[in-house]
Amino acid sequence: MARRRMQIRFPVASAIEDAWQRQATRVAIEKARAVVSGGAVPPMTPVGRLTDVEWGWIVTAILFGWISERATQATSNGLDTEKTIRDINLEPRPWDAGAIACVLPELADAPIDWTAPLSELSRDEMIAFLGAAYTLIDKAMQARELGGNTITRKSPDGTAVIADADAFVSF
Repeated sequence: MARRRMQIRFPVASAIEDAWQRQATRVAIEKARAVVSGGAVPPMTPVGRLTDVEWGWIVTAILFGWISERATQATSNGLDTEKTIRDINLEPRPWDAGAIACVLPELADAPIDWTAPLSELSRDEMIAFLGAAYTLIDKAMQARELGGNTITRKSPDGTAVIADADAFVSF
């Protein structure tokens, strides 16, 4: 009788990530339920009657639960915790969308006719617009990546300022 060879298959990275995301979501939901059952939000309160403070408790529990679980997953697998928390396989990535959203007021000042549809812009106008957008987005991404000990705020003249103990950078 011939022996059958056993073939071992390893899970693909996307399957592991999917399982980790499901686990983080499960923990986030557990934390939200704990807020309701723990007394911060009265049980059986209709959703439409929740106050902003009660919503704040629920949302905070969800975010902290999800982030905590993702940090645990990263640490237990020897991965970069911050990168693991940021990488959630959504498009656009929320981490990037937030940085881009902060430049929209400045992008409104770009040299472009905002009344014209994009399809009617000349090649040079489109290049100028995308160049301005790229420059602003790049600065926002750099500011985001500095993170850690920095504080980003608007200065009195309306420019973004990144301040830390070592240097002040304005753009």
